[in-house]
Amino acid sequence: MRRLPVLAILVLFCALSTDALQHRPTLITPPPSMNSDDASKPTPEQVTLRKRIDLLQLQKEADDLARTAETIPSDVASVRKGMLPKDVVQKLKQIEKLSKHLRSQLNP
Repeated sequence: MRRLPVLAILVLFCALSTDALQHRPTLITPPPSMNSDDASKPTPEQVTLRKRIDLLQLQKEADDLARTAETIPSDVASVRKGMLPKDVVQKLKQIEKLSKHLRSQLNP
């Protein structure tokens, strides 16, 4: 008779231990951040696209700068002959403006 309670306790202990082994705690994933800073950050694709657009704009400005600068030597030759082209000062200001903008965009 003494065996029966010991056997019952042993069976109960085994049943409880196997049940405890089968129960695994599940990890809860945190909800997405509600911080608006994360939402306002551009994705890498957006950054690449923005850089590409800026580079295209810079290339256009550099081409415009080169075209305008090509006309300056002939304007200076006209000045040596005593004629001042009326748009030469405006061209020089435009060259200065474009070069400042390009420099500011290219400097880190």
